[in-house]
Amino acid sequence: MRAEIRSFNRIAVYCGSSSKVDRAFLDAARAVGRALAERKIGVVYGGGRVGMMGEVANGALEAGGEVIGVITDKLVGLEVGHTGLTRREVVRTMHQRKTLMAELADGFIALPGGLGTFEELFEAATWTQLNDHIKPVGLLNVAGYYDQLVAFLVHAEAMRFIRPGHGEIIQHDPELGRLLAKMATAELPILGTWKA
Repeated sequence: MRAEIRSFNRIAVYCGSSSKVDRAFLDAARAVGRALAERKIGVVYGGGRVGMMGEVANGALEAGGEVIGVITDKLVGLEVGHTGLTRREVVRTMHQRKTLMAELADGFIALPGGLGTFEELFEAATWTQLNDHIKPVGLLNVAGYYDQLVAFLVHAEAMRFIRPGHGEIIQHDPELGRLLAKMATAELPILGTWKA
C-alpha cells in the first residue's frame, strides 16, 4: 500500500540498555531523542533510564518532547526505570509491553541494540507484514552497525524467504531525517493481495 505521506505523532524507539557501549552510540541515541522532539514526534520506548534507552529519553525530554515509557514491573523492581518521563506505563509481561508500545506508536525505529532490540524489530515488522498493524519500521544504521543485517535481509528476499516487496517494510538509513522520509512513503503490503 503506497501511503500519500504518513505523518508520525509518536515513534516507538527500540535500542540497547547497556551503558558499556562506545560513547558514539550513546551520543547518537540522545541526538535521536532530541531530533524527534524537535520534529514534534513523541517517543515511546522501553521505560529504562540506562544505556541508549536512557539517552533517547533524556534527549527528548531536554528538548521539551513527550516521552512515554512502557516497562515491566520486574524491571522497575530492578531499579532501572526512568522516573522523569511524561508518562510511564507499568505492565506485567514483555508481551504486554511490546503490544502497548505498538498501540501507542505510528511507526518503529531500531537503533543499535542486542537480542531484545532484534526481537522487537522483527516482531514489529512481522505485525506489519500480517497487517496486525500497517506501520513502517526503520533501522537507524549508526556507524554501519546494521550493515550485515541489511545485507542479510536482501539475501533472505533473494532466497524467497521474504516475499518480494516485503523487504520495504524495514527501511534503513544512517541519517534520521532521511529514514523518517523513507518510512513516511514506504509501500507496505496488504494481506489480501499476497500471492503464493
